Parts: sequence; structure tokens; C-alpha cells
Amino acid sequence: MAANTVETGLEERWRDILSVHARTMCEIDRALHPHGLGASDFEVLDILAAEAPRQGDQCRVQNLVGRVHLSQSALSRLIGRLEKDGLVERSVCVEDRRGVWVALTPKGRDLHTEVMPLQRAVLERMLGG
Repeated sequence: MAANTVETGLEERWRDILSVHARTMCEIDRALHPHGLGASDFEVLDILAAEAPRQGDQCRVQNLVGRVHLSQSALSRLIGRLEKDGLVERSVCVEDRRGVWVALTPKGRDLHTEVMPLQRAVLERMLGG
């Protein structure tokens, strides 16, 4: 009986986490939509801004895998869209031709700076104490 209670408690906590995540992602999507971004788009821009803080800095795409909640192929498609929109640029890693670098463009860096307060306000509203 005790194991069932523990198991049920874990399931409920897990579902609560998923629910908060889903609601928060939807709110971020709504806040960023007028700027042409979704929550996952912003997440990639935000990680790139942190990992490659100066203009010209690059990040390996492999370093993004596992940090965003997308499959590797979905992440590649997302980066392709961001590149098409002029927000990031990709290049092949010279040392390892299988590796791909990605960097924020000035346009991407500016957009990230513009919308970051919107995303942070959603996080504060949804997750703040």
C-alpha cells in the first residue's frame, strides 16, 4: 500500500511539472509571437547569447542538444529557420567536418536583447514565488 502511495505521489508531481512547463511555454509563445519567435526559438537564441556572449563567438550545435527540449533533427530545422530569418549563421567546424558551429548575427543578438525582458516577465509571472 505504501509503495502505491509513493508511486501515486510521484506521478502527481510529475504531471504537475509537465503542466507548469506546458502553460509556461504557451505563455512565452504568446508573448514572443508578435516578434516572430516561439519559446523554442528564444531558448536557442538565449543559450547562444550565454555561450557566445561576444559578436563573432560561436557555439557547437552539439552543445545545444540536450539543453533544448527538441530532438536533434528538430533542433537542426529550428536553426535552419533562424538562419533563414537572419538571426543565426552556421559554419562547418574545420577540425571536425561533422561538427557545425552556430553564432548569433547582429540581428539575432538585437532581437534577443529586445525580447528577453518579455520572456523573463513570463517566467516571473508563471514561476516566481
